[in-house]
Amino acid sequence: MTVPQTHPALDDIRARIDAAARIAHRKAADVTLIAISKTHAAEAITPLIAAGQRVFGENRVQEAAAKWPALREATPDLKLHLVGQLQSNKAEEAVSLFDAIHALDRISLADALARAMDKVGRRIPCFIQVNIGAEEQKGGVAIAELGALLAHARQLDLPLAGLMCVPPADIEAAPFFALLAKLADDHGLTGTPEGGLSMGMSGDFETAIQLGASHIRVGSALFGARG
Repeated sequence: MTVPQTHPALDDIRARIDAAARIAHRKAADVTLIAISKTHAAEAITPLIAAGQRVFGENRVQEAAAKWPALREATPDLKLHLVGQLQSNKAEEAVSLFDAIHALDRISLADALARAMDKVGRRIPCFIQVNIGAEEQKGGVAIAELGALLAHARQLDLPLAGLMCVPPADIEAAPFFALLAKLADDHGLTGTPEGGLSMGMSGDFETAIQLGASHIRVGSALFGARG
């Protein structure tokens, strides 16, 4: 058995996840750390793999397709999540390449993903991205339209993993995380396989964990500045 190598940044994040989970009377094992490797070359990713990290996130289909097949051939148990916006015409490629999608935000994309999953013969979990701060420049379904999108996704038998959000920058994230958790409650997702909460990044993941995050998306705290 290969002994995992040490990685100071990863060790620090793991310790902080554990501390935040204990404060919330949760288990650290119930929080999935997604290492956001977008814009970083394979040479920056392999030390994290060697240290035992297995879940990674990319925001562009084309970039992921260029660097991940070789990494996954070397380490077959890696999981890859799409955390960026997805164009409908890239749905089939995304379904073939990724193990989860965090950016389902419109009915047309739900339709494209359903067609792609049927064609590829592979069903992968999808988080519905909510535009939690009602920001025009950001993706995500409007809060008022969340119920309709959920209903449509279920009608298509899409495998739903929960809700995802990116709070507005430079203001306290906690109210937005709490709102996402409330939306999950309001729509009957909490405590079900559809009840995950993808929220929290390098600057606020501890707050997200304390407010119920099941998946946190950490990039700069692991990799440093973007490449």
